Amino acid sequence: MRPLWTVKAPSVWAGFVLFVCIILHGCKGDVRYSIPEEMQRGSVVGKITQDLGIDTKSLSARKPRLDFEGSKRYCEFNSWTGELTVNERMDREVMCGQRPSCAVHFDLFLENPLEFHRITLDTQDINDNSPKFRNDVINLEIQESVGKGARFSIDEAHDADTGVNSVQGYTLSNNEHFSLAVHSSTDRGKYSEIVLENELDREKQDHLSLTLSAYDGGSPKRSGSVIINVKVLDANDNVPVFTQPVYEVSLFENSPLGTIVFQVSASDADEGANGEVTYEFSYISINAENLFSIDPTTGVITVKGTIDFEESSSFELRVKAKDGAGQSASCKVVVEVEDLNDNPPLIVMKSLLSPVPENIPSGTEIGLIYVQDKDSRANGKIKCSIDQHAPLQLVPSVKNHFSLVTTTELDREAQPEYNITLTATDDGSPPLFSSKTFSLSLGDVNDNSPVFEKQYYHANILENNKPGSSLCSVLAKDPDWRQNGTVFYSLVPGEVNSHSVSSFISINGDTGVIHAVRPFDYEQFKSFKVTVVARDNGSPALSSNVTVNIFITDDNDNSPQILYPTLERNSLMTELVPKAAQAGSLVSKVIAVDADSGQNAWLSFSIVKSTDPGLFVIGEHSGEIRTQRDISVTDGMKQNLVVSVRDNGQPPLSATCAVYLVISDNLAEVPEFKDMSLEGNYTKLTFYLIIALVSVSTFFLTFIIITLAMRFCNRRKPRLLFDGPVAIPSTYLPPNYADVDGTGTLRSCYSYDAYLTTGSRTSDFKFVNSYNEGTLPADLTLNESPPAFNHHNTPGNVAELSSPVS
Repeated sequence: MRPLWTVKAPSVWAGFVLFVCIILHGCKGDVRYSIPEEMQRGSVVGKITQDLGIDTKSLSARKPRLDFEGSKRYCEFNSWTGELTVNERMDREVMCGQRPSCAVHFDLFLENPLEFHRITLDTQDINDNSPKFRNDVINLEIQESVGKGARFSIDEAHDADTGVNSVQGYTLSNNEHFSLAVHSSTDRGKYSEIVLENELDREKQDHLSLTLSAYDGGSPKRSGSVIINVKVLDANDNVPVFTQPVYEVSLFENSPLGTIVFQVSASDADEGANGEVTYEFSYISINAENLFSIDPTTGVITVKGTIDFEESSSFELRVKAKDGAGQSASCKVVVEVEDLNDNPPLIVMKSLLSPVPENIPSGTEIGLIYVQDKDSRANGKIKCSIDQHAPLQLVPSVKNHFSLVTTTELDREAQPEYNITLTATDDGSPPLFSSKTFSLSLGDVNDNSPVFEKQYYHANILENNKPGSSLCSVLAKDPDWRQNGTVFYSLVPGEVNSHSVSSFISINGDTGVIHAVRPFDYEQFKSFKVTVVARDNGSPALSSNVTVNIFITDDNDNSPQILYPTLERNSLMTELVPKAAQAGSLVSKVIAVDADSGQNAWLSFSIVKSTDPGLFVIGEHSGEIRTQRDISVTDGMKQNLVVSVRDNGQPPLSATCAVYLVISDNLAEVPEFKDMSLEGNYTKLTFYLIIALVSVSTFFLTFIIITLAMRFCNRRKPRLLFDGPVAIPSTYLPPNYADVDGTGTLRSCYSYDAYLTTGSRTSDFKFVNSYNEGTLPADLTLNESPPAFNHHNTPGNVAELSSPVS
């Protein structure tokens, strides 16, 4: 290991050199620090950001954290300075015992991007423990017959430190009988013997007290002492002897209390009390102190605590056999603990990206897990698996780490969350396993446009609606989440009848309800289309369109309009009916239209008042006026009809008109027409009477009375106006009028013509040309006899009947 720099420890550890090794493996690096044990809390171990080349400015945003394998957190990481500091006391002797190396392993994790580093702390021993003898007093009984040079083994001192800080030598207090011999061995380390330099004489001195001190090689040195009480006895020339110096035994972990580990045996050739051997531990390692006991008589070593392979895999015991005279010998018992598969694998989620954006590409690493099994060999070999339905796979990384990698493209709308189970199984017999379930939620991305429930929407509304009336409601759904799935509605700008669509309808941007802005008129337009756009609130926003067809339903808001007959220049129009007309003959037709449509424009005709109720009848739907019977000589010449035209709306609307009919073969036969022709003569007569009134005063009063009577009679006579052909001018037709069969309007197969001679108020009438049965043929006209025309002195007015009336 090449030293990179030296760090000065706190004052108590001044002078200790800190070595750091950094080994990089691809994108993940291992950092190793060498620190002394017992460093004070808060002491700086190293600056990781500098050692790994990590930017300190972005360190806090990357959420650094330390994960330790055990329950203790020996270090803390300052995300602002990038320094690794001591968080908990590290006692090497407690952590690692007598092992030559002692290391603490933990991981540093960083996110955005995901990165982890393995950090190792090599805990170096310091001289914080003094050499210590197991007993404070050692009692020796030595026969006075023991010769010069006899050696007596003394329990060695033990120092929990290692290396130079462990026991390096012994010293013995000054005395005249014994000297000290120090030895070294691989299994016992430094140990001592006292050597008899001068023979003992129980009669002179039966008791000796010596002080044996052990010291280590630390700086400063530490030492420990034991008092050796030597009792001089009679001769005992044999010491106990073990069958072998080192015993190696195996023991399964979790062995029940009282389980026999091993039985040591030593023999002494002496007889009596000098040959009776007892056993005791002369040394036991710290981690085994409360785990084993020995029977002093039989030498049976039993279990008195819980044996856990994961805590310690081996134990070292030193057993001393002592005879009745105090002679002793020792042996070493090494207990190797056999591992049992008693620890299921442990799954630790080191890092997990949550929520995972749904648009990440397949093969993206989203997390890191660590699987640990405290067992060893096959019991600690782990296989890890993941649910088959999960869109993830486990990719082995380093040191029991697995990366979670996506296998397919994710879709939050199809499945917003996954419950994923990880299973780890060891190779023990029987195998143990453990599972860990975690939730993987997906983050929404605006990848879906709003979708309308229907491809087209239809709305029907009755005309003359109130402003603000609701027409219909559109609904679009967006499977995205939150603002990405929030839908707003608006109208696409357009025109309806050269007006902006917004002047007709409006839409609620939140609910999608379409309202009418103003009343609609079916007679102006019957339907129109608008386009509604639904847009989400994502970034960028997505949208979709739908067409809404709005149909305006007709309301019965127009009364029937009578086109014929009608007043023309304030004069009444009169129809001429031949005296020879037979039953069922068409004599006239009432023509009416209704600006409404459908049943609101279905017109029905009825005669509400008639001079002769049994003479004429009107077609309920055609408006044709026909004779119910043959014309007789007793029928009155003038026939007045009042016709009502009613539509089929709810409620129905109606209009009335008057039809004036004259039964005559010639207009000249009508008295009113005769009076009209002589009106000019009466005017001249009046002029002459006025002149005569001046000259003849006697006739004045009579003339005035006659004149007033004549004027009164003329005002009561109806005037027949035939100024042109009987035709329906186009100006009578209402807008949007359509000539529809069966609505009561005049069919195109009928026509009416009236012919007037110049300067005359009489006329020839040409009857209707109709395809209906019972209608007078079109080529029939009326013939007036010459005497009648000569009687009125109106030459030129000729009416001819091309064929007799049947």
